[in-house]
Amino acid sequence: MAITADLIKTVTAQLYNRSLRRIPDDTKAALAMAGSVERNETARHTLRIMIASAEAAERSDHFVCSDAGVPVYFVRVGTQARFSGNVRQAITDGFAELVASIQPPLLPHVTNPLTLERGHHGKDMPIVTFDMVDDQDFVDITCSPKALGSGRWAALEIFSFPDLHTIEEFVMNTVLKAGSQPCPPVVIGVGIGGTFDYAAKISKEATLRPIGEINPEPILADMERRLARAINKTGFGPMGTGGDSTAMAVHINYAAGHGFTPVAVSFNCWINRRTRARIYNDGRVEIVE
Repeated sequence: MAITADLIKTVTAQLYNRSLRRIPDDTKAALAMAGSVERNETARHTLRIMIASAEAAERSDHFVCSDAGVPVYFVRVGTQARFSGNVRQAITDGFAELVASIQPPLLPHVTNPLTLERGHHGKDMPIVTFDMVDDQDFVDITCSPKALGSGRWAALEIFSFPDLHTIEEFVMNTVLKAGSQPCPPVVIGVGIGGTFDYAAKISKEATLRPIGEINPEPILADMERRLARAINKTGFGPMGTGGDSTAMAVHINYAAGHGFTPVAVSFNCWINRRTRARIYNDGRVEIVE
């Protein structure tokens, strides 16, 4: 059997739709944990409102936030996967069908960067990146829509042979510049090394790691703890109301490269949109999260 274009179209549309109406379970738990240790009463109240808002959206099948962003997919293709039809076109067609049918309707967030014209369609939309996975017979698809609040404040700089202090200083400066604009408490992804484009890619992928999962690289695990502590001392707090809860997590990926070392920083807002499914050759669909 083969994975059909119709199935990819259906699943990718469903992933985007579902990502708009709920927050991941690990994110709910992180918000609740933040509320249990938060010292600022206004911040605690704000966190309670966030959780209640997310739960109400899920019960009523409404959007958690009116800024639905634009659909962004991370697609990992197993080398043993077989396809019937055009994969990239199927994802585009799924988005088009969802735009035509979704309730409430999507606001026209897709923007032409040359004319600033806004709508629901455009060049290379949805945004899709592809990777390969050896010895697997599935396609693994993660949808993580990107909205204005978190997308606006991503940053990248290239250093020559930076030490860890230089890297951490850049991350902190990026966070301080962003302030409360990315709608904290946020998940912060950092990509170190590789090339210009690869650092940005692994930074975005870092935001997808489940909250609470420990980095297997001890140097990075220590860096994540230091940065999280420092960021939560900035005082921005939930939605800028002050307090200790600015970051739910800091997640870092790295890659070997040349002496020039790109460092990229990206944000996911408090909703932390992330849905994921696997489609197997036999037509089976596994909802991962």
